[in-house]
Order: sequence, then structure tokens, then C-alpha cells
Amino acid sequence: MDLHALTQFLAVARLEHLSRAAEELRVAQPSLSRSIARLEAELGTPLFDRSGRLRLNECGRVFRDHVERALGELAAGRRAVAEAAGQGFGTVRLASETLLAFSGPLAAFKRDHPDVEIELHQLSVEEMARRLRAQEIDLAVASLPIDAPGLESVLLLDEEVGLAVAHGHPLAGRGPVAVADLAGEAFVAGRPGHWQRRLLERLFAGHGLTPRIVCEVDEAGTIAELISADLGIGLVPAIAHRTATRLPLTWVAVDHPGCRRTLTLSWGTGGRLPTAVRLLRDALAGWDWTGGRPG
Repeated sequence: MDLHALTQFLAVARLEHLSRAAEELRVAQPSLSRSIARLEAELGTPLFDRSGRLRLNECGRVFRDHVERALGELAAGRRAVAEAAGQGFGTVRLASETLLAFSGPLAAFKRDHPDVEIELHQLSVEEMARRLRAQEIDLAVASLPIDAPGLESVLLLDEEVGLAVAHGHPLAGRGPVAVADLAGEAFVAGRPGHWQRRLLERLFAGHGLTPRIVCEVDEAGTIAELISADLGIGLVPAIAHRTATRLPLTWVAVDHPGCRRTLTLSWGTGGRLPTAVRLLRDALAGWDWTGGRPG
């Protein structure tokens, strides 16, 4: 069972599509099919259901979790050896749903540790959990708790989420607005699964309502841009209120105690964290996220 075959298996397991996996891996599809077949023969059981669309089966899911951990440990070992051999601090791989809020803390960190390289990844919460377990990333900052075994987290920020509207919108200038008063309003929101979308749907469901979403986007900064163009209204956290001052937006409080988000920093608990990862983890945990300065 060679490492190359295991890496190929993980790509097919993630994509559940042979041709897309072959394209990503830059190998011929027949060669990839034979590699997966040999692996299944060696294990003595199929790893995929092949009736219709290719699907990872229960045995495949169990094997995938072990392979992710095994390859992650090998990668961590290489980094540990490089550090022990005095080849520098290396690279820290940081992931988040949006990278807009990181310019301040990362700039401060680079001033203090110019030899540390930072790799940034924009990922969903589900993908962050998978990559943390597989040790493909080192740190993840999420607006939804990453609920997965083998991870540790620390709270960075608990903040109010308000409503952003264009200056000329009828809600501009009003005091706290009730959720029920937002029925029928056009919303700009994140895609399903995004923390802001989940919060919006949860607030409305508590009143037996469904939000009218006219635009779905991936990036938080784009949400504010579209709202400022009066294409809809949307939920925006307080930290965006402070950083998006260049946009013509009015901020309105929402009269609901649950209209908040928590920002958490997560990392894997297996093995010793490399020095660079520990340095960045401590810097992010110690940052004053409310004031936008070192803690």
C-alpha cells in the first residue's frame, strides 16, 4: 500500500468523481481506476458504491478517516524534522470563511516574526474540519463551532450582528428593528451553510417566517458591497461595521438577543504543534478583536 495510491484515494473520496479526481491529480482516468481497484483488492472490500453515481461507502469513510490522519502525521513529521534541523520556522496554514478581518493581526504578526510564512485558505466550516483532521491546515477561524473529534478551540470574539441597509432605505435611521418587521424584505445573504445564512434562517424560523433571499454570495465583503448598491439588506457583524466605513451603509440594530456570532480559533490536538503555529495561535488568541489591536 503506497503513499501515492493513498493520496489518489483521498482525492476520489473527496470528489466522488473519477474524471474530476483524475483531472485534479493530472493522471489518466483508467490509471486512477486501476489504482483504486488495486487498493480495494488489497483491503478485501469495495470502498465505493458504483450503482449510478460514485459514492464513498461506509468502509470507504472509515478508511478515509484513517488515511487522512496517517498522511497528516507524515506531513507533520517532515515539518518537525525541518524545524529540528534548523531550517527556519516554516509555514503556517491558516483558514477562515472570510479573510477580511485578518489584515491587522497578520500584519502585526509578520512585523514580529518576519521569517514565518503564512498560507491563507478560504474554506467552508465543513472543509476546515476535514483539513484540520487531515493536518492539511494548521489553524482555522470560524463563525460556527467546528464540532469534530481531535480538535481544540478558543473563543476569539462574541459580537453583535446588526442589519446593514443602503442610506436611502426606509429602515435607515430607525431604532432596533424586530425580526417580524423584516418579513418581505429582500436579503443579500451567504450561501447555504454560511454562518450568516444560518443565523438569518434561524431568526426567521423562530417567528414562523422564511427570509426572501434575492442574492447569494460567498464572500462577506461582497455582501456589504451589494447592500450599499441597494440590491437588498443583510446581516453584518459588528467587526464589518468598523472596517467597511468606506461604503455608503446605515447600520440598524436587530431587536433579538440571539442576533450574535462567535468567532473561534481551532487547531488539532494530535502531536506537538510546530513553533510557528504556536506563535500565530497565541497571537490570534491574544489579539483585541474589538479594538483591532494587539491585546
